[in-house]
Amino acid sequence: MQAAKILANLLVAGGTVLFRAATQAYRQAIINGTKAGMTAEGVNAARSAAKQLTKQEAEMILGVEPGATWQEITKKYDHLFQANERSGSFYLQSKVYRAKERLEQEFKEQGMPMDNGNGSGSSGGQQQQQAGGQ
Repeated sequence: MQAAKILANLLVAGGTVLFRAATQAYRQAIINGTKAGMTAEGVNAARSAAKQLTKQEAEMILGVEPGATWQEITKKYDHLFQANERSGSFYLQSKVYRAKERLEQEFKEQGMPMDNGNGSGSSGGQQQQQAGGQ
């Protein structure tokens, strides 16, 4: 009984020391970041940039070559999205959607043409227009 009490006291004391050390390290990291010119907005921007797909990752996910046309991208997107819909993989559907979204962003930033001639390449834009109009 006495050993259990001693062990519990050691665990509580050790946990308290560990918590204080972690808190102090966090405070010091904030101070160091502030001295280096980092702001909360800068930290959040860096965090979100790290989560965004790169153009190369998006091309790999969709299985298109660098410099692919928008028509090739949407053809691959439609095929992969439908295939993962049938298999029930929402995660893979999400990755395919995000890859197309990233390449669409790249096309818009560079002013590249995105018209397929058949209208299937603008379905995401139509959804956004509908959502924005409500």
